[in-house]
Amino acid sequence: MIKIGKLELGEFPLLLAPMEDVSDPPFRKLCKEGGADVMFTEFISSEGLIRNATKSVQKLDIFEFERPIGIQIFGNNISSMKEATEIASSVQPDIIDINYGCPVKKVTCKGGGAAILQDIPKMVKMTAEIVKSTNLPVTVKTRLGWDDNTKYIVEVAEKLQDVGIQAISIHGRTRKQMYKGEANWDLIREVKENPRMNIPVFGNGDVDSPETAKLKKEKYNVDGIMIGRGAIGNPWIFKKIKEYLNSGKIINEPTITEKIEMILMHLDLSIKWKGEKLGVLEMRRHYSNYLRNLPEIKKYRSDLVGMMEQEKIIEKLQEIKTKYQNY
Repeated sequence: MIKIGKLELGEFPLLLAPMEDVSDPPFRKLCKEGGADVMFTEFISSEGLIRNATKSVQKLDIFEFERPIGIQIFGNNISSMKEATEIASSVQPDIIDINYGCPVKKVTCKGGGAAILQDIPKMVKMTAEIVKSTNLPVTVKTRLGWDDNTKYIVEVAEKLQDVGIQAISIHGRTRKQMYKGEANWDLIREVKENPRMNIPVFGNGDVDSPETAKLKKEKYNVDGIMIGRGAIGNPWIFKKIKEYLNSGKIINEPTITEKIEMILMHLDLSIKWKGEKLGVLEMRRHYSNYLRNLPEIKKYRSDLVGMMEQEKIIEKLQEIKTKYQNY
């Protein structure tokens, strides 16, 4: 049984990665129903949170159906991160997660996310202070290093464990790689097989199918897998992986009817949570993922992206369902 603190997560948990502008409550609900064992919020700026910024505070919205769920925070100032931890803890998530992995320039240029991989002593000190600031289990999401010359993840993971984190999720790329190239899981395995490590080690990067998940599980000895981009437009992936690991059977790809029903549910949840204007706008990034691999779908996707009224979007989705009924 894999545990984060006292949380029991099963024998091989599947985690939904925190993704900015993606892993909001509507998407998390679909992934929970799709078999995710643990989920995380979009990352929340510590500076925004302590200043009561609307967007940051809204990301604290969590719901009972999501549990266990972690709130992820990021920042560069230790004092701000401690205060943000206390604020996040007050809404009673199951986990506080620290983002030490985001590679995006607007985050790293301010010293947040993966930028702290350039200052390991500060990373360790910040983590220790965050652990002291909450009674909840603290976990970390990070990368192998800043670049090819700073892949210190084996040492870093051990240091973070020593100051009290309860689990670590490692994306198998450096910050410099961003999302290019192939994720390197060899160092993730080294972290897991370090005899001094006794907390769960979760692997992340390029898991987009049941077969890939099985390979990563068997070859790299991880305690579970965190899935990010592989779940976008594919919240069924968790159930598919579980079935394949348990029985060796591949669940059939959802029919176009099932996909359209999922999009409609996602759209409805998004509008209910954000209002029609923002809910419609933020659904745009999802259509191409839900409808990928359909022949001649580009025009329909363009139509959907250009629409601002829920009723017209529903009509267009029904048209798509009819056209591709036999695909």
